[in-house]
Amino acid sequence: MKKYLCILLTFTSLLFCQRPQEFRAVKLTNVDSNVLFTDQNIASAMDYLASIGVNVVLPVVWNGAYTQYQSAVMDSIFGVKIHPQFAGRDPLERIVIEAHRVGIEVYPWFEYGFAAWYSGSGTPTGGHIIQKFPQWALRTSDGKICNKNGFDWMSAINPDVQKFINRLVSEVITKYDVDGVEFSDRIPAMPVEGGYDSVTVAIYKNEHAGSAPPTDFSDAAWMRWRADKMNQWYVDVRAIIKKKSPSLFVSSSPSIYPWSYQEYLQDSKNWIDNGIADHFIPQLYRYSFSEYKFELMNAISQVGSNKHKLFPGILMNIGTGVNEYVMSVDFLMNVMKENRANGVNGEAFFYYEGLRKNNGLLGDTLRKTYYKERALVPERGGNEWRFPAVVQNEDDASVQKNGDWSVYQMKGFSGAILRTSDSTTSSSLTYRMQIPYPAYYDVYIYRVPNTPWTTKARYSVFGKNDTTVSVIDQSDLSKKGWFRLRTAFIDSGVHTLVTLNRQSAESGSYLTADAVMIYINRALSPDVMTSVRNTAEVQLSPPDHFMLMQNYPNPFNPETSISYSLGIVGPRGTISAPAFVSLMVFDVLGKKVATLVNEQQIPGNYTVNFNAASLASGMYFARLTSNRNSQTIKLILQK
Repeated sequence: MKKYLCILLTFTSLLFCQRPQEFRAVKLTNVDSNVLFTDQNIASAMDYLASIGVNVVLPVVWNGAYTQYQSAVMDSIFGVKIHPQFAGRDPLERIVIEAHRVGIEVYPWFEYGFAAWYSGSGTPTGGHIIQKFPQWALRTSDGKICNKNGFDWMSAINPDVQKFINRLVSEVITKYDVDGVEFSDRIPAMPVEGGYDSVTVAIYKNEHAGSAPPTDFSDAAWMRWRADKMNQWYVDVRAIIKKKSPSLFVSSSPSIYPWSYQEYLQDSKNWIDNGIADHFIPQLYRYSFSEYKFELMNAISQVGSNKHKLFPGILMNIGTGVNEYVMSVDFLMNVMKENRANGVNGEAFFYYEGLRKNNGLLGDTLRKTYYKERALVPERGGNEWRFPAVVQNEDDASVQKNGDWSVYQMKGFSGAILRTSDSTTSSSLTYRMQIPYPAYYDVYIYRVPNTPWTTKARYSVFGKNDTTVSVIDQSDLSKKGWFRLRTAFIDSGVHTLVTLNRQSAESGSYLTADAVMIYINRALSPDVMTSVRNTAEVQLSPPDHFMLMQNYPNPFNPETSISYSLGIVGPRGTISAPAFVSLMVFDVLGKKVATLVNEQQIPGNYTVNFNAASLASGMYFARLTSNRNSQTIKLILQK
């Protein structure tokens, strides 16, 4: 069993729970990957990543000159809300929900940066962006659209181009409760051959007494001027992000230095030295360990005293078919060992699919070795910024049922769902939850639509000071999975949170019920700390306060991790004393199949691994008992 180091100081009554602080990120792309293309793929991916210890995802939101989210900005300018391959969906919305459900942070990744189109080896056209705004094009000294490595470019110095990108960034951090923003090797960036468009030239002339820029694009002063203009943009966009919330991280994954400056004017050393980037993720994409180690040493030298910001980008997988590359286990282990030996506490993998190749070989290797313990994201003050959501299933013993409810064998969030055809208005469910911290919470229901279901399911959500009612169409086949009812401020403690009834339902229709979920809305509650911050009022109390977190993955095969907290710190700083704890697993007949914990434990956070390799597929129940408290969750084993 994995335990986090907890020290109880009785004189000050202060509880310190120490967990590793490591940046463990994975990029999610829409190229050579299926993750973003269905909601189920996204949910499954987040379950898997949480199970192997990943704590950050970097999902692409700007690629191919389209957004991978529903964008009002793009719609207003170009008449297209989202990349055509995602029409009618919003991958980013789903990623935010599913990642936060399992305690993973989300940094939208602006991969395309200041590129406008990919023309390959053909004649540069600039695509729909440059066709509408030809003055946005980055041009070479001969007046042509600047094309490098197949990409046609916008001018990163053009104020209108900068404003366009800033609007996209502002839209993402305003519309979605994300945890940071990730900029890549094309942002801020400009091919060194470019800068001869009329707008950039006019700005240069205005600052140089009318003199035109040098015809030699590699002129040192000319390079410096263009790089400084992009550095200023980076300062400005960082200010936009931090104004929204100081808790939003700004991450950069440029190409390796100094090549990135010489070819794309990426002045990454400036970004580090001047605190523009919170995270530095250089793309150390190499195919051998010796090459990787060489670039790692260069990156360490580049960051100097800011090594705590360094999290190298690692090429895990690229290409398909005969051209596919997947790194070997030995290469991965050598890279991880070298990172940690040099005090580098984290990395970002390009990209997700590599973890799953060869039956999950690389992902499982990380889970069993360097990612064995869950880790906190660095620079969060030792706090768990995103902890797994509180999920209450409809069949939980604490859910109060009125009326004639029965189990219906249709797949819900975890197992089957409940339904009732009771024509009276008395059929209802009441969900009561243990709320860990006073904060604003997003409140979700899990929807499993079907045509016989009612179009008027009545949900009431109880906040601290108000109650809202939502009438939901449960027959709408386009609305499946987690659906947010509202955001509400809720005090800590046990509260009635949601009720469901058929007060408005049509006669003869079915009312259905599944899980309810809540997690902290960080945009509205950025200052809620999930560890002891103020020790002045801390007192020891009886061990009555504990929480069994949702296991992940679930369904699972054959292993799943079960996390729980004993003696959670409450709003007044109370801390539980040590207690005897048991955690056992039972089958559907009530037969005990495993004892995972049976011992005295001090307050703190615990994670237990349950291996069901010897058991048959089906439903099982994990029961946590401490003193006079008991709590049960459902486990689904699918082989």
